[in-house]
Amino acid sequence: MTWPRAFREVLWSGLKIEETRLEPLLALRTAVGVAIVMGPALWLGSPAYAASAALGAFSAGGATFQRTWRPRKVIALGAGAGLALSTLVGYLAAGQLVAFLPLLALWTFIAGLAWAVGSTAGIVAATTVGSMLVTITLPTSVGRALEHAGIIALGGVVQAVLILLFPIRRWGAHRDALADALASVADYARRLRHDPTARFDPEPLMTARDAAAVTPSQARTRPTVLHGPRGLAERILPTIAALADPDVGAPAEGPGRDRARELLDAAADVLDAAARSIRRGTPVEVPPKTLDLLRGDEEHEVLEGPARQAAERLAGLLGEALEIAECGDVRRRTPTQHGPAGAQFLVRPTLFRLIPVIVRSVRRELRHDSPVFRHAVRLAAVATLGYLIAARLPLGHGYWAPIASVMVMRPDFHRTYARAVARFAGTLVGVVLATGVVRALGPDAHVFGALAVASAGLSYTLIRTGYAYSQCFTAAYVVFLLGMGGQTWEQTVPERMVLTLLGGALAMLAYAVFPAWETPRLTERLADWLAANGRYAAAVLRNYAEPTRERRADMRSAQLASRKARAAWQEAYDRAKQEPVRPRGLTSREAEEAQEALKGFDRAATLMANRVPQDDNPFALEAEGLAKALETDTAQAAADLREHRDPDWGRVEKALQAWEGAGARSPALRREADLQKRALEDLATAVSRTPLERDVGSVREEQRVREAVEAEGGGSGPAHRGG
Repeated sequence: MTWPRAFREVLWSGLKIEETRLEPLLALRTAVGVAIVMGPALWLGSPAYAASAALGAFSAGGATFQRTWRPRKVIALGAGAGLALSTLVGYLAAGQLVAFLPLLALWTFIAGLAWAVGSTAGIVAATTVGSMLVTITLPTSVGRALEHAGIIALGGVVQAVLILLFPIRRWGAHRDALADALASVADYARRLRHDPTARFDPEPLMTARDAAAVTPSQARTRPTVLHGPRGLAERILPTIAALADPDVGAPAEGPGRDRARELLDAAADVLDAAARSIRRGTPVEVPPKTLDLLRGDEEHEVLEGPARQAAERLAGLLGEALEIAECGDVRRRTPTQHGPAGAQFLVRPTLFRLIPVIVRSVRRELRHDSPVFRHAVRLAAVATLGYLIAARLPLGHGYWAPIASVMVMRPDFHRTYARAVARFAGTLVGVVLATGVVRALGPDAHVFGALAVASAGLSYTLIRTGYAYSQCFTAAYVVFLLGMGGQTWEQTVPERMVLTLLGGALAMLAYAVFPAWETPRLTERLADWLAANGRYAAAVLRNYAEPTRERRADMRSAQLASRKARAAWQEAYDRAKQEPVRPRGLTSREAEEAQEALKGFDRAATLMANRVPQDDNPFALEAEGLAKALETDTAQAAADLREHRDPDWGRVEKALQAWEGAGARSPALRREADLQKRALEDLATAVSRTPLERDVGSVREEQRVREAVEAEGGGSGPAHRGG
């Protein structure tokens, strides 16, 4: 992608409206928390205390809107404590620039490394940098600094108490994740009706698994309905894939295909009904006609062999899904399963046991080529430089420039640039609107305080519709807070606009100077995905040769590792498509073809997993040889990809020939093995090139870039070559 096109994509992404469900009750509760701490502080104290109270409550409330599976009150308390600590530490060093600048650089560097733990930790850590920059200008002594820090922490406590007293959709995020997983399988079933070889995106199932991990205390209070449907969705997925596949399931044409389409449509209806029931806590509503289709008529059943087995298995699994979903009906008095000490559930570490996990995650990112490490370096450099530049400008409130930089910067190019555009646009509109209101109403601290609370509520309401629209009311909120403190609009509006523009420009420049492009890493990500897929396919085959509990556990672990590698590839691939960087190693077409080939390989393994024996009786001893060959060849091919060598599947070919000579007990399993071999050949075709083809491909890629530049009217030169 060229730079002009990248900027157009950034502009569109930064200003587009996200189609999402608004949550006004959550926004109202959080805005009330801001009012509870700001009102008494303004009434009994001063505008400075009210500003600190509002900052703590507003930031802690905003943190609770981030996607996390931990209790929201814990997030609010943690955010309030972090804001208070940053305020106090910042004030102690604020007296001397020589001491404050290293502290600011160190604090922002640590905030950048927090992205190693997750996006929620990274965003909350960034808000503490803003708190350090703003509130150090308010207190006049160490005692006052302690008071301001306490008031900020109180804002987090108030938000946590409100969450505890007025819970809204308890376990709502977990319900949504599970419902989205079931809905994704339903959508997959509908797509299989028209495309029997359609690919499935496992991301919703991965999210549901992440949501299913709970602490022991959460496991005792988790609703019954959240215990089982995720596992059923995992089992339904290969069943519907096997039913629809023309090679191992229903025939490509005729009455059998019509019956398969009916069953897939009925499965989609049942899964959607279960998803709605789990999401809303209402009774399951499935049309009787759908249930009749699932029951079928044994005497007149047109499906035979593996297809009939898949249909019968599907009917049983959907029945289990409906039974579990019925437990989610809040009107039914189903006893909650508290679970004994030995109950099996995915364990999420408690906050104290999370510390070693955080240390290990951060340590893994302490390398030069890590996007998180490079983000931390950029963040520290930009915050320090922005603070120095703003301090030398003849403007007040110089902290707005580094705050703008810190809040828009992300570890990847596209989100950093899109948020910079969105922040400036939202700030411009918000400041203009708030300024008009300030001029119309005149100076009145209590009125401005009420308007600040209203702006905070609107910012929370629109927080998931797009950064620009939420930032519009956040900017208005800041203007009203400054007006409450006696600042006139002539002092705030020009400063805010100039410094926000400066901060956004520094953030964008920092990424261009010290980038973390994903495009050069595509080959590495593809190799990781190939090796993980090979281990998963080998684990599935070994379950046919020697089905034991340990082998099934190994298969599940390999499947999760394969999905994780696929998610890493997909994230890198999506980012690379938005980067203004010339492809290296893999051209855009090669990356797309390789992705489709590996998806086909993964789909073949999924079809195999559908009929894995559940007892301990061997089913196909010859599968052991193919498993070893697949694991060895894919591991070697991954190494070849990293070294830019062509992959070879000689061991797999020999294993399949030996299998053919020995005779296969399961023709369907043999056909699925052929599908895997075909997918590997497609991968080799996608990434293998002769020296002449490499030269021609490079020339074609450069020509394509030049044509794109000319079509866009740029004509200023080739795309960026950095990496």
